[in-house]
Amino acid sequence: MPSAYRYTKRSVERLTREWIEVLKRDWNHPCVVSWVPFNESWGVPDLPDSPAQRHYVQALYHLTKTLDPTRPVIGNDGWESVATDMIGIHDYDDQPARMSKRYGIDEVEARLFQFERPGGRMLRLGGGVDRQPIVLTEFGGIALRDDDGRTWGYSVCRTPEELLERYTALMEAVRPLPSLAGFCYTQFTDTFQEANGLLYANRTPKIPLDKAALATTGSTPDEKDPSVLLWRNRLMELQK
Repeated sequence: MPSAYRYTKRSVERLTREWIEVLKRDWNHPCVVSWVPFNESWGVPDLPDSPAQRHYVQALYHLTKTLDPTRPVIGNDGWESVATDMIGIHDYDDQPARMSKRYGIDEVEARLFQFERPGGRMLRLGGGVDRQPIVLTEFGGIALRDDDGRTWGYSVCRTPEELLERYTALMEAVRPLPSLAGFCYTQFTDTFQEANGLLYANRTPKIPLDKAALATTGSTPDEKDPSVLLWRNRLMELQK
């Protein structure tokens, strides 16, 4: 659903009303893993300095937990956490060495939450979000594109081989980090002008899937695994 860019009485009323409708509509959908009422402080741009905006995020967090107590809720994904079941971080640094250092286990309390500013923002605000799992909910954003200037990514490569090389290096840095409870790469497929998917918008892979799986998991998928067979069959159907 659309997110407001400004914090106003009208935006509060409309988002709250629509958010309840979303919860009623999708509460039993199996693809919903977590509820995220706010993303990257959209609609609440002054969270560090505005108690009212922090109360707003906290209110929707608790309202969501009330209407659906079965799923985790991320009050504001990306940064500036004030009420959440996990600390979701968006970090599009394309240097694997820096990512390894930033999220190294010894750096979490001493450095990550005190000094690091992915997106130029603090990662948490106030108490109550000190011991939640840390999840890298957006990272990567490596676009494979030509020179037409019509597509976009956080960083750019020109060939599938370069994309695989950079994706593998980034995964090798992020995958073993003990401070992270999980990660979600941006993104699975291209979307409109965003060309940073591992697959094109029509689900055609940009890089070999077996090599992408090896880079992601650190192991080769079992070809006899039913879930692997199901995925490959589904992918073939989408490409027809």
